[in-house]
Amino acid sequence: MGTRVKVLNVFKSLHRARMAVFKDDERALTAARSKINEEFRKNKQESSEENIIEMIKMGSDVEAVLRTGVLQMEHVGDKKLLLRPREDLLLENVPFCDQPRKKS
Repeated sequence: MGTRVKVLNVFKSLHRARMAVFKDDERALTAARSKINEEFRKNKQESSEENIIEMIKMGSDVEAVLRTGVLQMEHVGDKKLLLRPREDLLLENVPFCDQPRKKS
């Protein structure tokens, strides 16, 4: 796959991650879109293959962090926050158990 196609795939996947992670938060969606677009525009003239591959990896890592490490919270009171976890974050959650299981 060509480098240009890889760059476009990372660009699209970052925007898809942004849409999933910051769903229903227009301010965060706009800020994330601006930052993604700014970073890609800033490096548009890069011609070094090594640097481009490194930036593609960094973009993929950022997408992974967005999808696995960012939670949406909303202020609902003076000292209260409402946590809005996404379904894909809850799938790996295992309940804690103080007592070990008995072998059968």
